[in-house]
Amino acid sequence: MLNNFMTNKQELNISDITGVILAGGQAKRMAGQDKGLLNVNGRAMIEIIIERLSPQVNRLIINANRNVEQYRKFNYPVISDDDSTGFHGPLAGMLSALKTSTTQYILSAPCDSPFIPANLSTRLLSALIGADADICVVHDGNRMQPVFALIKKELHGSLQSFLNNGDRKIDLWYKQHHTVLVDFSDCDDISLNINTPDELQKLEQKLTEYKKVC
Repeated sequence: MLNNFMTNKQELNISDITGVILAGGQAKRMAGQDKGLLNVNGRAMIEIIIERLSPQVNRLIINANRNVEQYRKFNYPVISDDDSTGFHGPLAGMLSALKTSTTQYILSAPCDSPFIPANLSTRLLSALIGADADICVVHDGNRMQPVFALIKKELHGSLQSFLNNGDRKIDLWYKQHHTVLVDFSDCDDISLNINTPDELQKLEQKLTEYKKVC
């Protein structure tokens, strides 16, 4: 069920939120290129994500397992996955952020989806508070977008146990907790990302034409 809870705006305090940009994947379909560092119309993709996410959170961190020194050049803390034996997907990055954060929540976003709504954090926080939930996730009108998520810091122990058991599927972990989905179908570009060189070319063109403020 999709929710659009609204609470008193005074309760929506972004100082309670640490943003984490998930750039820790292997990008196999992009021939191993680091998607956060791809050149998009003369800028690194991560710059666009930072520009759109940083005003919505108290603190911003980058989760990366490769090219760490290059990511540090963007002047934000860079954290890697705890488990050095391999890449374990977005949950590993979320766990590192939950452990590092000193705020009540983390807000995760992928490094290759630049059409981040300006009200992403407040809409998710409003829904989470309104439903008294543990996790709040974006739904684009067609399906859940699991890496756009607001998660309570107190869940770090649960996520650590989940990964220690060899589990990796993000939706299975979400099902262990009170998770609500928020309808972002009015922001239909939110789920656009890059998995192939052709998609990169199309996204560059769309960014050039992009006018919508969601």
